[in-house]
Amino acid sequence: MTTTAHRPSESAAFAPGIDGLLDWAVGYRPDEDGEAAAQVRYLLLDHAANALGGLTAESSRLVRRYAAGRAGGIPAPGGHSLLEEYAAFVAGVSAHALESDDTHQASSSHPGSAVFPAVLALATAEGSSFEEAVAAGVVGYEVMARIGMTATVQGQYDRGFHPTGTTGVFGAAAAASRLLGLDAAAMRSALGISLSLAAGSMAFLVDGAWTKRLHPGWAAHGGLLAARLAAEGFAGPRDPICGPDGYLHSYSDTPAGDDAAERLTDGLGVAPLAIDRTSIKAHACCRYKQAPIDAVLDLVAEHDIAPEQVARIRVGVLEAGWNIIAAPEADKRRPVSIVDAQFSMPFGAAVAALHRSAGTRQYTPAVIASPEVAALMDRVECYRSDDLDAMFPERWPAEVVIELRDGGSVSRRVDYPKGDPENPLTLPELQAKFRDLTAGVVTPSGQAQVIEAAAALGEGVTPSAFTTLLGSGAILEAAAAEIG
Repeated sequence: MTTTAHRPSESAAFAPGIDGLLDWAVGYRPDEDGEAAAQVRYLLLDHAANALGGLTAESSRLVRRYAAGRAGGIPAPGGHSLLEEYAAFVAGVSAHALESDDTHQASSSHPGSAVFPAVLALATAEGSSFEEAVAAGVVGYEVMARIGMTATVQGQYDRGFHPTGTTGVFGAAAAASRLLGLDAAAMRSALGISLSLAAGSMAFLVDGAWTKRLHPGWAAHGGLLAARLAAEGFAGPRDPICGPDGYLHSYSDTPAGDDAAERLTDGLGVAPLAIDRTSIKAHACCRYKQAPIDAVLDLVAEHDIAPEQVARIRVGVLEAGWNIIAAPEADKRRPVSIVDAQFSMPFGAAVAALHRSAGTRQYTPAVIASPEVAALMDRVECYRSDDLDAMFPERWPAEVVIELRDGGSVSRRVDYPKGDPENPLTLPELQAKFRDLTAGVVTPSGQAQVIEAAAALGEGVTPSAFTTLLGSGAILEAAAAEIG
């Protein structure tokens, strides 16, 4: 499905800073043309693919085992009914396990796995309509993305923070506040409370730890808590983003001056919104690897290049992603765990050239330990490119050169990898991704039910019914329902 940016009904300029953002978030209404609803259906199907597909990851199993003791009335992926904040926690952790969830590029964040778990859990608890869920989702994506863009991608990385974890709680809180019908003053408190709940370290990169997978789930959990507390009258700081000791001061190296307040609301209320500028991943790995893998796949297919013909694969990597997927070089060429491989550019390039695919079937212990993959990883060389960096973060481009043993070479530049708004997955392609990620997890009949239900949201299927379906044990294969 190729979506077009829906046009918000607001046209007036908003005050800079938190006041303007709150006024927009409280007053936003989707257009009657249904484009916002269509985009939310589209992204919810991708979220469902990731939340269900990630259930069998060991990290997800352990989280589900822990959450099982927090029983409540909200169905969570995996077949348990939990307290709303724990249902959201389970869904967010599982949705991030495969590294295939959506990405808002300009903020380098994964809004779907932080915002949608909160929206679905709370909409189920409150009996919200799909129209209300759409408005909440759009608001959550926008708030999360704008805080991330204002802080800047590199500014957060330089402090060692993972933007999804730290900005996600604001997006979840804003979305939950909309569903609860909070006014601007109460939503301000919800975002202020969120500042004290924001968390997410990049330390997982050192040893392939599972903590990154916690980040969106914990953000969804915290956002629900913040909105519920704000609804009770719990007070948060007045300006949690640009104010003294606010998010920019604490979580980013980007100065929190007057220009930051302007950036927070620059162009607010004008299409396209963040939810329209969010990319869907075609490959099961870090977003910084998507364009390079597209280039390798294109080249080996177009020129029918066999692995033994490859002398070297040179990959241009964005500076922002260098320490995430390219360095330290020795470690990236010898990933040990699935997490290591998800954040290794040499591994991504090698499996793309060897397997002509970079999906979940490649990110397995057996493939990671393969001597053939190791041999080709030794022939992958990453390099920096000022030309690529000049386009970041609005674009996440890549360039790849494959040098051949016969002395020839082929090259490819990718400005918009598959899944970008400029190069989107069609609806059949997204449905195929859903089936691929959930194969062996969800029964074939269950897969059909989820695909049909996502398409019918707001047209006979409520958010509560969709949440219940995703949390039904009846759609799961036996192995996926087992948590040990």
